[in-house]
Amino acid sequence: MAVGMSRPRQTHTAAVRAIDDLDGTGDSAGDPVGAIDPDHLPDGLVVADETGRIVCFNSAATRITAIPRAAALGRPLEHALPLEDLKGRRWWTLTDPYGGLVTRVGQPERGLLLPGGREVLVSARYVRDTPKGPVRRVVVSLRGTEARRRSERSDAELIATVAHELRSPLTSVKGFTATLLAKWERFTDDQKRLMLETVDADANRVTRLIAELLDISRIDSGRLELRRQPVDVSAAVERHVQALTAAGQAPDRFLVRTRQPLPDLWADPDKVDQVLGNLLENAVRHGEGTVTIDIAPAPGGSGEGGTAVTVSDEGPGIPEESMGRVFTRFWRGSKRGGTGLGLYIVKGIVEAHGGSIAVGRGPGGGAEFRFVLPVSTPAYLS
Repeated sequence: MAVGMSRPRQTHTAAVRAIDDLDGTGDSAGDPVGAIDPDHLPDGLVVADETGRIVCFNSAATRITAIPRAAALGRPLEHALPLEDLKGRRWWTLTDPYGGLVTRVGQPERGLLLPGGREVLVSARYVRDTPKGPVRRVVVSLRGTEARRRSERSDAELIATVAHELRSPLTSVKGFTATLLAKWERFTDDQKRLMLETVDADANRVTRLIAELLDISRIDSGRLELRRQPVDVSAAVERHVQALTAAGQAPDRFLVRTRQPLPDLWADPDKVDQVLGNLLENAVRHGEGTVTIDIAPAPGGSGEGGTAVTVSDEGPGIPEESMGRVFTRFWRGSKRGGTGLGLYIVKGIVEAHGGSIAVGRGPGGGAEFRFVLPVSTPAYLS
């Protein structure tokens, strides 16, 4: 029992030394890094000494592996942490950290299995006093697979959504073109025009979907390029309102209110159009009553200010429990239709400009989206 009580002290000291070895500081006494408590680390940390016995097993390692700390400390690494690869081979036997190649410095991260099928992401570092000397410590990092599984589910859902959204227009395009090619002479000019207009509309739908996928790829990788130019937000809003009325919406359904003077705004005009178009189409499609667009100057934290645009409707609005998911992928609300990617892209575009966007309940009870774009500067002046 006395040995078990002394373990936590030994654990902390071993972890501090392992961190010093990894970052090259050597002496933990005068280094702030040496004061790190292993239990404060977000990832699992397991450290084995020169004999292969575990001297550090932090709380994150216990959480990830479900192995109690007391059951791991002092035991051989291969027995306390019996890892296997996906083919059922013992990982410590394969890697042989203490008796393997003297030039090996560690193992890259890979997915391994614990008894019972629990999967963990494992990487290892071999600490030596000299480049080809014996291994003094083996430092193992453990991470859970939950984040990776969420990413895999999101990717799978994206693939399924894309396949579903592409199938319908492509089936239509293929059907109409095959019919026209086989029976061109049997159709009147009006029938041909109708089928070609349908093909054109479906091709535009496919093009929009591909553009959305490219935008998502750029947003996720941080490669969304902005071509900043002077942007007149009021004029951009008016263009979108005119396009919607030309498409059949009643002119009196829209109320545009602009509070002058607006600051000069440098932004990517195409991206601003994309944001406005998405928010206005959503308000028309999913909302009811008057769609109100308020444009006003917004104070900035650095004193430069910006422009705020608020789009609200008088429909049923968005349930409180759903507001936190509005800007996530595939959120479609109560009404199905669309890819559910538009608002995710809108948020990415606004944030790429250094702005912010929020959703709430409007004065008329419907949904209200408000985004703020900072004044910013053109690229050649920044």
